[in-house]
Amino acid sequence: MLASLGLILLCQLIGEAVVRGLGLPLPGPVLGLLLLLILLLARDRFALLACGPLRNGGVEAASKGLLAHLSLLFVPAGVGVVQKLDLLASHGVAIILVLALSVVVTLLATVLTFRLVSRLLRQQDAR
Repeated sequence: MLASLGLILLCQLIGEAVVRGLGLPLPGPVLGLLLLLILLLARDRFALLACGPLRNGGVEAASKGLLAHLSLLFVPAGVGVVQKLDLLASHGVAIILVLALSVVVTLLATVLTFRLVSRLLRQQDAR
């Protein structure tokens, strides 16, 4: 389990290093997750890679353990909010407006993306 957790963190570290080194406009953990996904897909395809933390579902067990305790990762954020209640009180209306606007923009972007992909798939099926 410890080796599997180490592999997950190593993938994140590699993702951070590559993003910072190449100046990519992408979060490092996202690239790290892509690397981990590639490793897991390669492990399933090539039995030679099923060794160490990649064997016997070790990475899957470690990730399930992390997800089971995901709520603990929000404690520092909650403490930070409580420490800055004075800022929240003075800028609360602006924060709420920005959050509401960002939700609307995100929903619109999601709907437009879904419609575009649906249209492309329909055109592809028609051919």
